[in-house]
Amino acid sequence: MALPRPHDDAGAVRSGLGRARQALAETAKHTDDRIASLPEPGERSAGHHATAAAAHDAARAVRCHFIGVHADAVYDELTGGRCRYLRLPELVEAAAVAFPGLVPTADQMTAERARPQARKEGREIDQGIFLRGLLRSPLSGPHLLNAMLRPTPRALRLLPEFRRTGVADLGSVRMQRSDGAARLTMCRDDCLNAEDNQQVDDMETAVDLALLDPDVHAGLLRGGVMSHPRYRGKRVFSAGINLKALHAGGISLVDFLLRRELGYISKLMRGILVEDGTWHSSSVQKPWVAAVDGFAIGGGMQLLFAFDHVIAASGSYFSLPAAQEGIVPGAANFRLSRSVGPRLSRQIILEGRRIWASEPVARLLVDEVVEPPGMEETIQRSLDRLQSPAVVANRHMLNFAEESPDEFRSYMAEFAVRQALRLYSKDVIEKVSRFPGISREVTSSGISTDAH
Repeated sequence: MALPRPHDDAGAVRSGLGRARQALAETAKHTDDRIASLPEPGERSAGHHATAAAAHDAARAVRCHFIGVHADAVYDELTGGRCRYLRLPELVEAAAVAFPGLVPTADQMTAERARPQARKEGREIDQGIFLRGLLRSPLSGPHLLNAMLRPTPRALRLLPEFRRTGVADLGSVRMQRSDGAARLTMCRDDCLNAEDNQQVDDMETAVDLALLDPDVHAGLLRGGVMSHPRYRGKRVFSAGINLKALHAGGISLVDFLLRRELGYISKLMRGILVEDGTWHSSSVQKPWVAAVDGFAIGGGMQLLFAFDHVIAASGSYFSLPAAQEGIVPGAANFRLSRSVGPRLSRQIILEGRRIWASEPVARLLVDEVVEPPGMEETIQRSLDRLQSPAVVANRHMLNFAEESPDEFRSYMAEFAVRQALRLYSKDVIEKVSRFPGISREVTSSGISTDAH
């Protein structure tokens, strides 16, 4: 059977939504039948891989045409005319049912999640195409951003207990309220706070709790004490993405890479949207302090751009090794130049330059560099300063001036596809395959967290 040609269906998917939906479904079925006739991804020959790539490319061209024309109609149907707020996982699940062939089905994604990265079909690329189309839209995109700024059901469920006790153990994040501040501690001592899907969920829950609790006026994020032999008894901020999880197929485009940026990092900057907002504000925002011990690598460094005050222990360092890993470092490409300028940004992102807290240029990234014994006192002073009544209004205006929601939305639209493609690129697969992770964790720092 001949492969579908993009131009055969381009006219159909540009027509009315009913005809376009049918053409899309037919194209996707043809492609799925072709893929089903091939061996599993890990068993394919070079010829089989070429056939699969051609089939996927043809279908993806049709998907791009479809969502490019019908993004708002699709989103309105899924959200009841933008009256319902669907988070990313709910949105892609609903789209799979309502628009067959637009994104992978639940069964297809279940099969994908059971495979290591090198043996996946790459169906998350189709999710990236879909979400890029929605985020590009000036109607649907802002509504989707707002959906991701709403509190998670998990946080709403845990809020009464946190308000009563002032403590919460979420697994990879522990938090405690004291003196009007929520102190969040990343405590994945087994992997140097390298992030995976679960830590993203825990972090968003913790940020939600801090923002929802009226007795919290400022927040702190710090790494906990590690048990790794090289760092035992020392605090570490974050070693970035967990490459063991990536190799095993456990790093999700929707639940990690996109949720992280559109979820808790956006909430750090923009606050959360609440049902009972006032006429002058529908969001709850609070100032945040980050305290870096040891290192902030990859995703750890990306986090710092969302904070109002960053304190670094002398001897700590910062790096974004994503280009060396083969992926895109979240929104760092969007935000880093604002802090350090375009030349240094390219050195950090493209060439992997490491910035030490002791370097003068580090003051473009952090506000204070202190000796480790002075960290607690410096943190407390910063939290006290940021609880001043006018801080929230001024940080809101600063963030609004520095990063407009529309610019961020445009960046994330492109990121959705670029990052999805990088996840399944040959060089990334080869790099993460060097870390089989049978008995160890490997992070974006290149640090193995097995005992040695």
